[in-house]
Amino acid sequence: MILITGGVKSGKSTLALEIANKTKGRKLFVATAVPFDKEMSAKIERHRKERGSGFEVKEEPTEIAAVIRENDADAVVVDCVTVWVGNIMHGAKDAKRYFRDFIGSLKGNEIIVTNEVGMGVMPDNEMAREYAGLLGKINKELANKADEVYLTVSGLKMRIK
Repeated sequence: MILITGGVKSGKSTLALEIANKTKGRKLFVATAVPFDKEMSAKIERHRKERGSGFEVKEEPTEIAAVIRENDADAVVVDCVTVWVGNIMHGAKDAKRYFRDFIGSLKGNEIIVTNEVGMGVMPDNEMAREYAGLLGKINKELANKADEVYLTVSGLKMRIK
């Protein structure tokens, strides 16, 4: 399993596609974004064009563990955990159960994209602090489980594990 983390627009998704495209066989792209406004719709469309037609795509905002379990692709890109955590929080769902289910579904052929959100100032509101804390915990668990971890900064990748 490979975890790719970094800031916004730092090259995470591009790196995930580069790694996945080196894999022979079937490729699955699990997209977690929901087109809730014009900006997000445009971002989703850019991502669709960037990945091309070489991937089977499953758009799933919350039940990503089920998608992973039900698929036998050779490479699975999950893009992205950051949005997924937000989807779970907005749906007032049991985040811990979703996290345990996601971790338990991993088979080792995943390329997982997430953001580092805890490197800036402490958020000024409870919901943002809860979000950063939840994402930090899942990122830590994913990094521990991963065979490789990359940090992207300004379009550059650094292997940190």
